[in-house]
Amino acid sequence: MSYPLKKEDLTLYAITDRYWLNGNKLADVVENVLKNGATFLQLREKEFSHEEMVQEAKEIKEIAARYHVPFVINDDIYAAKEINADGVHIGQSDMEYQKAREILGPDKIIGVSAGNLEQAVAAEKAGADYIGVGAVFTTSTKLDHTRITFETLKEITSTVSIPVVAIGGISADNLTQLKGTGIDGISVISAIFGQPDPGAATKDLLHRTKEMLS
Repeated sequence: MSYPLKKEDLTLYAITDRYWLNGNKLADVVENVLKNGATFLQLREKEFSHEEMVQEAKEIKEIAARYHVPFVINDDIYAAKEINADGVHIGQSDMEYQKAREILGPDKIIGVSAGNLEQAVAAEKAGADYIGVGAVFTTSTKLDHTRITFETLKEITSTVSIPVVAIGGISADNLTQLKGTGIDGISVISAIFGQPDPGAATKDLLHRTKEMLS
């Protein structure tokens, strides 16, 4: 792939959420977050039209490129293609992997969500570049998601060979509980974007995550 995804790129995976912006511009908050060490960025806008997504993504893509951080778009494969993002992240119910790969070509990052071992194995078999596994804790962002046990998480990380990122309700207070599960990183929304100072929160999370992974 043209953006060679390294496991280290997934250490601290930030997912945007404008719900927490409090009047701030998303681009400014993203810049602050990347400056303070986020290693991967996903633009997630569930309410956006395709046009709005493209407009927002163009600006965010430039910032991510400046910090040499991989940038993917959630769900909107056509927006990712249009702005030449580094890739997409798709859920189990979104456009299936093969179609996404056809649209984006062989060189783009495609991450896939998985809630159990079967889904994780299928995602790897299809050709996914990494898997987002969760929810590992109770989360307010995705109310329809059931929690997966740490046993299942360990089962997934020991079965698949592509990188695995844990997602769902992860915070500075509970992330140490993920030690020893075999994950390559954590994916967070409110633990960064929902904090009074997203930059400081990012710096703190990166430090704690590296300790937990070591």
